[in-house]
Amino acid sequence: MARAPKPFRLKTQDRKELKQILSGGIQQVRVVLRAVALLQLDAGLSAPKVSQTIPFAAQSIRTIAKRYQQNGLERALFERKRRGHAELLEASDKQRIIAMVCSQPPEGRARWTVRLVAEEAVKRKLVPGVGRETIRILLQSHDLKPWREKNVVRGRTR
Repeated sequence: MARAPKPFRLKTQDRKELKQILSGGIQQVRVVLRAVALLQLDAGLSAPKVSQTIPFAAQSIRTIAKRYQQNGLERALFERKRRGHAELLEASDKQRIIAMVCSQPPEGRARWTVRLVAEEAVKRKLVPGVGRETIRILLQSHDLKPWREKNVVRGRTR
């Protein structure tokens, strides 16, 4: 015999906010499903019953309810920000590398390449160490393509 569901009640203000989230605007699917789960729990359904209508496991629904009771609506609907890894280059390092790429390539080279930029940045002691992928993403974010002849601005000669 299944045990009785734990009593779950939403605050009136939170219930209104959930209905407002569901009634309009674009939201992440995850947020909408969590909101529906909370409203169904508030209506008296058990976690296994709710899991039949929402594609979450019963334990996930219990976790959403527990997060609501402990930390409120915001924590129940939205995930915490994730840390991720620290940026390898500071803003000043990025600016120096971009300035280097906008200048003339080293002697004996016709144009900059991603590999050459990485090597020269370390050689010129702009940064202690940097990989090609970091340079590629930096150049891509600034819409620079120094290896393309079309991208280079040259002065007019008479």
